[in-house]
Order: sequence, then structure tokens, then C-alpha cells
Amino acid sequence: MSIQRRLARFNRVFANRVVGPALARLPGFGSLHHVGRVSGRSYRTPVKVFRQADTYVFSLPYGSDSDWVKNVLAAKGCVLVTGRRRIHLGDPQVYVAEEETAIPAPIRAILNRVKAHEYLALKPVKVPSSP
Repeated sequence: MSIQRRLARFNRVFANRVVGPALARLPGFGSLHHVGRVSGRSYRTPVKVFRQADTYVFSLPYGSDSDWVKNVLAAKGCVLVTGRRRIHLGDPQVYVAEEETAIPAPIRAILNRVKAHEYLALKPVKVPSSP
């Protein structure tokens, strides 16, 4: 198992559970609520959020084969909770970019250093109101 995969596993099993709830309340961070594509369980994944016009961009330092990314793609969306706001997101698109302009230069430099060039973009979607 590569170092990157081991770090991803450590974050999923330990760090996300301990630090995730507090991290999701900080500016620029959030919690993605998604449903397991096989289990149907609800999951929350802490993420760093970048905004570009009406698109929310997430860097994928562990790659697009991470379980949470696969879940979002399979469900064709998720809910982003940032601060006290809940934003329903859809139309997920994974793409590769050497220089993602939605991400500030210092963070972009770190991502380039670890060869993290994959991103997930989602757009807000209207949710039908209940009768």
C-alpha cells in the first residue's frame, strides 16, 4: 500500500472523526454529506472548499478513486455543510488540471508538490420542496 493510500486510510479512520467536526466550521472548509453507493449508509467527509463563480471545487489529493468521490459520482451529487449553510450540489465532474485557478497560489503550490492534479467540481442544484 502506498504512503498516499495509508495516509488516506489514517485520515478516514482516525483524523476525520476527531478533527472533522471542528474543521467543518472553519472558513473555507466544510463537510460533504454523501451516501455509500453499496451500503446506503450516510457519510460525512471534511473537505477544503474552493469557489469559482457558481461552482464548488474540491482538490483530490488522494485521487478520484477515493470512496467519497465514487459515492458522490454514483449519487450524482451530495450536500455541502459549511458554517450553518446546507448547499445541495449536483452535476459532479472530475477533471485533471496542472494549474487550477480557483485555488489560491500557496495551496496550489502544495498540491503541485504532492502531484495532486485531480479536482471535483459541483454546482448548486435546486431541491424540490416537500408538500
